[in-house]
Amino acid sequence: MQGMSLASIKKNPALIPLYVCVGLGAVAAVFYTARLAIRSPEVSWNRKGNPEPWEEFRNKQHKVR
Repeated sequence: MQGMSLASIKKNPALIPLYVCVGLGAVAAVFYTARLAIRSPEVSWNRKGNPEPWEEFRNKQHKVR
C-alpha cells in the first residue's frame, strides 16, 4: 500500500498523529476486551468443570471495580 510505507509517512508527516491515534485506539480496544474476558465473573472458560459459574455469586457480594 502506498500510504503505509515509511517513505510516504516522511512525505506526509501530518499523518503521524492519525496513525498514533488509530494505533492507540486499537490497543485500547484489545486491552478492554481482554480485561472483560479475564476479570468478569460472567465469563466461563471451563465448560466441563462448572457450566454455570455465575450461580456461585448469587448469595455473595460482588464488588465491581
